[in-house]
Amino acid sequence: MGKLKLHSKDLRRIGFTEHVSVSVAMQVMQQHYKHHTEAEAFGILEQVLANPSEFLDDPLLGKIAATLVEVPEIIKPEIPLLAEGVPVNQFGSAHIEQAAIEQMKIAARLPVAVAGALMPDAHQGYGLPIGGVLAVKNAVIPYGVGLDIGCRMCLSIFDMPGKDYNGREKQLRRALEENTYFGTGKEHGEFVEDAVLERSEFDTISILRNMRGKAAKQLGTSGSGNHFVEFGIVTITDEANEWNLPQGDYIGLLSHSGSRGMGATIAAHYTQIAMEETPLPKVAKHMAWLDLNSEAGMEYWLAMNLAGDYAAACHNRIHRKIAKAIGIEPLARIENHHNFAWKEIINGEELIVHRKGATPAAKGETGIIPGSMTAPGYLVRGKGEVTALHSAAHGAGRKMSRGRAQQSITHHALKEMLKAKQVTLIGGGLDEAPQAYKDIDMVMQSQTNLVEVFGSFQPRLVRMDG
Repeated sequence: MGKLKLHSKDLRRIGFTEHVSVSVAMQVMQQHYKHHTEAEAFGILEQVLANPSEFLDDPLLGKIAATLVEVPEIIKPEIPLLAEGVPVNQFGSAHIEQAAIEQMKIAARLPVAVAGALMPDAHQGYGLPIGGVLAVKNAVIPYGVGLDIGCRMCLSIFDMPGKDYNGREKQLRRALEENTYFGTGKEHGEFVEDAVLERSEFDTISILRNMRGKAAKQLGTSGSGNHFVEFGIVTITDEANEWNLPQGDYIGLLSHSGSRGMGATIAAHYTQIAMEETPLPKVAKHMAWLDLNSEAGMEYWLAMNLAGDYAAACHNRIHRKIAKAIGIEPLARIENHHNFAWKEIINGEELIVHRKGATPAAKGETGIIPGSMTAPGYLVRGKGEVTALHSAAHGAGRKMSRGRAQQSITHHALKEMLKAKQVTLIGGGLDEAPQAYKDIDMVMQSQTNLVEVFGSFQPRLVRMDG
């Protein structure tokens, strides 16, 4: 007996009308009923057409029936916001734009919210403002974490005196140019092996199943915008530091980037699910959450943590390659996430703390808070201030939007600023000019009760996209 052959026109003749139904019916019948006669096959299909609901549980014919039954769309009722928001503590409020404050007020009215905080570098963003911290109960907000999941700072301090920088500048520049890759969608041509690429989440979470290859091609690359890799002078001012480094100046390598295309895909996918599961008023719709006990919530939590570990692996690869290129291993490494959510104990209760552009600052926790391409960054140790939800600023923070910066800052002004600060810029653009950022020292003065400073980093050779 030959294999069953069906034609779409014959299926339409017996009553199939939709293209999807015709395609599925032909596929199922020719794959699973291939030894039936044409008459037998059409007899089966006519039965399914007559009463599709009776075949929905059939393991084979159910696939055809599902295309014929209209499933009514279930529209979930909109979840109202709280009339009064939970407390939000502001730090450096005189320097925070009103739009960011209003965004934080909306986030504080989410029914799952418990407490909020606004850091002194805060400015308007999407969902949570940049510099916003929100603690919620048993839920995670994909857009409260952001698109660039696990965006991260990483500083390597080398056994190279700061005074040697000028004599090594050509070598350091070559190391940067040959071992960094920048830009949206940017990949490298190398075969990469890393433990993070072997993680089971790539096999068990559907959204990640086809992403391992791209993740491998982007491991060790950086994005566009404010992402950078730069050499500069690290000054250790506190002799009682975690690495027993003597006070003084060292050459250091600082990088800032996140989880690349993988993080953005995860964020977009689970934000859409969250908006369907927990529909909110239009003003807050992107702040939709996933219950951590739900399948989607547990999936997102695993995917988010994978993206955070992937971001860390990207930085580690960049720093390893550049250390090898200059022939010196680092004496110390300081690194920290932002754009992430953590399970933390706040006032005796386990909460999910979202830090959208904010640095974790638990008591004794180290981190690095950068300035701009010409302004210093600071090495900090957290004080565990509970009113700030154990957080601090993640940088200087923008005072101009990218569009406004491009319109109001000239290339000449940028060049003059770089020259005055003895900074060499490779790539970059006017949207990232130092003039577009707040005064980092003002930001640091606004959070003296959140962190203590034990060192600084002055950029000298900055590599960015462009």
